[in-house]
Amino acid sequence: MFRTISLLLTFLWSIASMTQNITGQSPTAVNPVWPRDWPDPTVWLGEDGRYHCLATNPTRSLVSDDLFHWEMSNVSPIDVGSWGKMQAIAQRFWAPDVATLPNGKRNLYLTLYNSAEDSNIGVLQEYAPGQFQFVGIITSSLTTGIHDTIDPEVVTDPKTGKVWLFFGSVGGIHRIELNKDGLSLKEGATYEHVAGLKVEDNPSRSRVFEGSYLHRHGKYWYLFVSSGFFGDHTYQLKVGRAKKLTDDFFDRDGRPMKEGYATTVLHSDEGDKFYGPGHCGEIFKAKDGGEYIFYHCHVAGSRRPGSRPLFISPIKWDKEDWPYMEGGKPQ
Repeated sequence: MFRTISLLLTFLWSIASMTQNITGQSPTAVNPVWPRDWPDPTVWLGEDGRYHCLATNPTRSLVSDDLFHWEMSNVSPIDVGSWGKMQAIAQRFWAPDVATLPNGKRNLYLTLYNSAEDSNIGVLQEYAPGQFQFVGIITSSLTTGIHDTIDPEVVTDPKTGKVWLFFGSVGGIHRIELNKDGLSLKEGATYEHVAGLKVEDNPSRSRVFEGSYLHRHGKYWYLFVSSGFFGDHTYQLKVGRAKKLTDDFFDRDGRPMKEGYATTVLHSDEGDKFYGPGHCGEIFKAKDGGEYIFYHCHVAGSRRPGSRPLFISPIKWDKEDWPYMEGGKPQ
C-alpha cells in the first residue's frame, strides 16, 4: 500500500514537472498569487530572507518565502505620523516603488495624488525592516507643469553610481537625476522626456505610457511600461531598451519610445478571463532557476469588480535579448 502511494506521488510530481517544462509556469505559481486588489506592485528581498510586496494604498504589506505563496504581514509599512503628513498634501496614494540606494539604505517612493495638475512624488526612508517614514516631496506637477507626476521608479546605475528617477503618464515619462541618498533632486538636474506621447496627442492611450520599471539584462537597460486604459483589456505591458540609462530607448523595430513606440510583452483580448495586465513590478530569479515578473491583472467574473490582483509570470529572453512570455498573455 505504501509503495503504491509512493509511486502515485512520484507520478504526480513528474506530471507537474512536465507541465512546468511545457508551459513555462512554475508548478507552485497559480495566478493570481494574491487574489485581493493589489495593483502597481513593488517587490524586494529583505534582510530576513523573505520577499516583501507593497501596492497602491500601502497600508499593509505581503510577505513570501518563495515568490509564489503570499500572506499578509503584521507590519504596518508607513507609520501614523507619516500618514498624517501625506494626507495634508494629497488625497490618494498609489504606485509605490521600493529601492535600495548606494548608501545601503532603502527608500520608498510614492505617488501623492490630487489631480493630473496637482500630483507629486514623495519619498519615505526605512527606519525599521519594512517600515518607512515620510521625508518629503521630491517633485511636483505644480512646479514642473508635468501632468500626472506619478508612478515613480528609482534606479542606480552601477557603472556611474548615479541615481535616477523615472516617472510619468499622460504628460509623458520623464527622467531626472537624484542625489545619491535618493532623498532629493541633484542640484542643477534637468527633466528629460524619455517615453510616451501626451494624452492630448493620443486619446486612445495606445502610445501613452506609464508604470515605468527599469531592468538590467546583458548589455542593455530595459524600460518596461504600460499603455492603454488600466480598467479594460486595452491595458498591456510593453518594453524598449537602451545601452545606457541616459540614452534614448527604442523598441524592437528601432523606433523611439519618446515617440510612443514600444514592443508588446503581455496583452489580453476582449473576453479573456485574465485581462488588462500591466504596471509590472520587479523581476526575480526563483529557486527553480527561472526568472519571474510581477504585475497586476483583472479577473473576469470576480466577486470584486474592478479589482486588480497580484500576478506573476515567467519571463524569458530570445536570441536577440528581447524579453517575452510564452503565449504573450497572462496564464
